Amino acid sequence: MSQYQVLDRDKHRELRIKTGYGAALGDAVMYVMTYPMEFRDIQSCYPILFTKDPNTGGFFAAAVLGFEANQNLFLHDNGWDASYIPALVQRQPFLLATGGEDANAAPVVSLDLDHPRVSDREGEALFDSQGGTTEFLHRKVALLDKLHHGLQHGKGFVDALLRHELLEKITLDIAFNDGDKRTVEGFYSIAEERLYQLKGNVLESLNEAGYLQPVFMAVASLSRVRDIIERRNRLRVQA
Repeated sequence: MSQYQVLDRDKHRELRIKTGYGAALGDAVMYVMTYPMEFRDIQSCYPILFTKDPNTGGFFAAAVLGFEANQNLFLHDNGWDASYIPALVQRQPFLLATGGEDANAAPVVSLDLDHPRVSDREGEALFDSQGGTTEFLHRKVALLDKLHHGLQHGKGFVDALLRHELLEKITLDIAFNDGDKRTVEGFYSIAEERLYQLKGNVLESLNEAGYLQPVFMAVASLSRVRDIIERRNRLRVQA
């Protein structure tokens, strides 16, 4: 469970945030949400698929990290083994809260007090001895602002994919070197055949909206499935 509170320099002045990455810090997840403005970095390391929010039924893009619940094949004893870490992971345990009773209110920074990164003894300080924000907190707030704009852009991106019927179900049937087999369902990929049938005016509108490049990056990222299969194979060999 999460217990978000609006960040307050008086209430949270003594809190610290544990850095690094590991299962104990909440990073053992099969996939993490991403957004089209991040696809250039994501596709260099992870497959990009789409799935549905179980609460709303809405689609969102996801960077796939493993093949089963609570499996992140990029986690090792010394941290996260990839050249890029998804922004939704980097931002933990913070959230940019919007909405509420006043739809026009500016977003505010919230902190999940129940997150395993939150501590009163170890980690990076949020406020200095004079009550000013630390450089660590400045960086997190800047990341949250970037995420806010990226996720807003991502909503239009998903809407465009659905409007042009560019998402199709995908099932991954995988056989690992140790003989174990895994069927991964619940994901969607870019419908390539449909994509290549789009007319020039549609492609132009997607490009003008900043959606066309991320579409092709999502397609190209599927080659990364082989990488995480090999990570799983090496994991069993080492065990």
